Amino acid sequence: MHVLLVEDDPMVGQALLTALQGQSYTVDWVRDGNQGLAAARIGGIAIMLLDLGLPGKSGLELLRQLRALGEDLPVLILTARDAVEDRVAGLDAGADDYLVKPVEMAELLARMRALLRRRGGGATNQITNGEIVLDLATHEVSFQGVSHVLPRREFVLLALLMERPGVIYSRAQIEERIYAWGEEPESNVVDVLLHSIRRRYGNGIIRNVRGTGWMVARRPA
Repeated sequence: MHVLLVEDDPMVGQALLTALQGQSYTVDWVRDGNQGLAAARIGGIAIMLLDLGLPGKSGLELLRQLRALGEDLPVLILTARDAVEDRVAGLDAGADDYLVKPVEMAELLARMRALLRRRGGGATNQITNGEIVLDLATHEVSFQGVSHVLPRREFVLLALLMERPGVIYSRAQIEERIYAWGEEPESNVVDVLLHSIRRRYGNGIIRNVRGTGWMVARRPA
């Protein structure tokens, strides 16, 4: 899952970046409101974590503009502003949730999962496609009776394909989602990750479409 973190405090931003990457999220971190709005409009983001006190453009202004453009990206505000009127302003501007700093990572992760479930219309932390089951909380993947807790990039790759069964993703599209901005993709990383996943579960879990890319086939429930 790809997270957009809009936070200008370097210590807070680095702590969140490290914690989220440790939970198998791919994170793009920008430090002002103008960059945040531009990044949100590029697409491919699952959820935004938004500070309010930003340079360039405030978090509230960013959020109002994002919603005015029709963007329905889930937004969770993270801010030190704890007054009731600040919470009301944030939610009325279009935020889906609001947390006051300092945050407990366990609560932040749970609220992120709740927003992602809500967006997907689900009531659990699982993404299911036939016999394939991904648990967003534990990063465990089960297929045909075989279960493993996957390393971060393997889990991100499989989750990407599971988001839209039947859709073919090219190498470039996969690299874009498993790497954050500024990270240089290794030349054969996609092949290595696919080989590792197939070694665990068999070749049937991911289908190669020659010359085009890879997909998870839509499977009957």
